[in-house]
Amino acid sequence: MAEPSVYDTVRNLNPGDQVEVVHEVKVGFRRWSTTTRGTVVCVERRRHGLHYARNSDDKVFSDVLVLQLEGGEQTTLAIDEFTRVELLEGTAGDNRSGRHP
Repeated sequence: MAEPSVYDTVRNLNPGDQVEVVHEVKVGFRRWSTTTRGTVVCVERRRHGLHYARNSDDKVFSDVLVLQLEGGEQTTLAIDEFTRVELLEGTAGDNRSGRHP
């Protein structure tokens, strides 16, 4: 059986779930991977304007994961096909109230 895509994994996350996210950071020709651990606050699909000088009716969206880190600060991670999300053991988030369409 094929592994679920990162989008399937993220779609099934609940607020309060503890996750570890491994994602690639790329600047110019340099790239490296980094790991972020935290508690899911919400999963969103946000509209943005990263594409300059496009037609005004073009709609560009990114899937993002908002996490609360151990120190209390929040971070937002853009999800793409290279992102790996792992649900950590012992999570108890079964409330979907933090999910945004």
